[in-house]
Amino acid sequence: MGVDLSKPWFKNYPEEVPRSIEYDKRPLQDFLKDAAEKFPDKVAIHFMGKELTYEEVFNSAKKFASYLQGLGLEKGDRVAIMLPNTPQSVISYYGALLGGAVVVQTNPLYTERELEYQLKDSGAKFLVCLDILLPRANNVKDDTDLEHIIVTGIKDYLPFPKNLVYPFIQKREYNIVVKPEHKGDTHVWTKMLEEASTDYTAYDVDPQEDLALLQYTGGTTGFPKGVMLTHLNLVSNTQMSRHWVYKAEYANEVVLGILPFFHVYGMTAVMNLSVMMAQKMVLVPKFDVDTVLKLIEKQKPSLFPGAPTIYIGLLNHPKLKNYDLSSIEACLSGSAPLPVEVQQRFEKVTGGKLVEGYGLTESSPVTHSNLIYENRRAGTIGLPWPDTDAKIFKSDTLEELPIGEVGEIAVKGPQVMKGYWNRPDDTANTLKDGWLLTGDMGYMDEDGYFYVVDRKKDMIIAGGFNIYPREVEEVLYEHESIAEAVVAGIPDPYRGETVKAYIVLKDGEQLTEEELNQYCRENLAAFKVPKLYEFRTELPKTAVGKILRRKLVDEEKEKMKTEEANSTS
Repeated sequence: MGVDLSKPWFKNYPEEVPRSIEYDKRPLQDFLKDAAEKFPDKVAIHFMGKELTYEEVFNSAKKFASYLQGLGLEKGDRVAIMLPNTPQSVISYYGALLGGAVVVQTNPLYTERELEYQLKDSGAKFLVCLDILLPRANNVKDDTDLEHIIVTGIKDYLPFPKNLVYPFIQKREYNIVVKPEHKGDTHVWTKMLEEASTDYTAYDVDPQEDLALLQYTGGTTGFPKGVMLTHLNLVSNTQMSRHWVYKAEYANEVVLGILPFFHVYGMTAVMNLSVMMAQKMVLVPKFDVDTVLKLIEKQKPSLFPGAPTIYIGLLNHPKLKNYDLSSIEACLSGSAPLPVEVQQRFEKVTGGKLVEGYGLTESSPVTHSNLIYENRRAGTIGLPWPDTDAKIFKSDTLEELPIGEVGEIAVKGPQVMKGYWNRPDDTANTLKDGWLLTGDMGYMDEDGYFYVVDRKKDMIIAGGFNIYPREVEEVLYEHESIAEAVVAGIPDPYRGETVKAYIVLKDGEQLTEEELNQYCRENLAAFKVPKLYEFRTELPKTAVGKILRRKLVDEEKEKMKTEEANSTS
């Protein structure tokens, strides 16, 4: 890869981590085939008591590919997957790739509005979704390119008697019962697997050029953009991960799969890495502290990629000391800054290692991480990964800044995206001479450790979810009573940041917080809905009328400081 070995971070690399890697220039789906051939009887997935071997997962993926090709799937067609962490999410992901498709990961929490936008933008012809999401999918289908919907349910992979009980639990929790029929353009997962053969057409794949994934992200302005990630992008970042956790043994680890696979971090650090290393994945479709603590004690995972809110949730459980978490050996935390005290407490409780990493959807996603087993530096995002170059640029130029000076973090490496789907201008603004401009402000110290100090972007990271103010503001501005609105991320001790909306009503209009909250819940995924609302007569603006979002955030921080000072005096 032509790595510059004079970079300061390499002096901190242990012998076990290579500076450069010889990447497998193969399609991503080949690694599932490898695992199935080498370890056909090894458990690939544990899901709520049900276990599937690598041979079973691979055979089901081949059936999925064959069935979709029978419906007309061709190389390059987009297949949207709208599932939580279930066996179906793994099978359909690799099955779509086997069939020559490009996967479009879709958040199951999306409202109709958000789903319709993503399906339209990606041009997806196929959608895999849970039964309870079928009404949502059917409502937008006619306004998109969707031709077929494959419907599955949590109960499809539950062991007896859970599979009989679950529909009643589902009705109680979601107040919905859907019984899809296997006909026309609606296809029932269990019927599909019964009917399909394992014979499919394998297309030639150019790993460096052919897309494996369209992963949507919001960027600085406007609606979400489809990040084009090639097979090589994903393979290289997964192989980097494998070398970073160098103490993990091939086919001998258990990985806890809490991070959602529809998020690129969970997809790479849990699903793709587990398959590449033939590990057992313990899938968690919905984060629940009690469930996870019991799973850790019973399944004894050794690798636990997560986000700060997950670790905080476990640490704050009143009966934490009743559970044995000593199986955990290594945890890489991403999606949001990891508080030092959380790291220290978690390591004390488990005896394992917890370190902070950094990345973006546009980089598949990891570019930096602290070393897991040695030379860690708390409060930093760590060191660039193998074959990953990183620099601090003067904002808006490609002038490199000296050590210690704050500028924009830029990265370059084989994991960096091909560009944004159908958005050449956005691509040109983000990729400069091969460098990915992250939009994050930071600096590098003399030892090659990187620090993030602020976000150039307005993006809010709440509980590990990326929330783009513009999306929320668009919804608020559509309300007939609202004259002006601005959304900002304000500090939150648990979620990192939380969403707050500042509202100016039209003259003579009245609107309660409860009414506004209900409106937002009907038009936004739950994690994007503002947690706080403040009604004002005016908003701070520049001379040309631009609302000063940063001033509102600064006001909140000052208010919190004052409240903290008053509470301790």
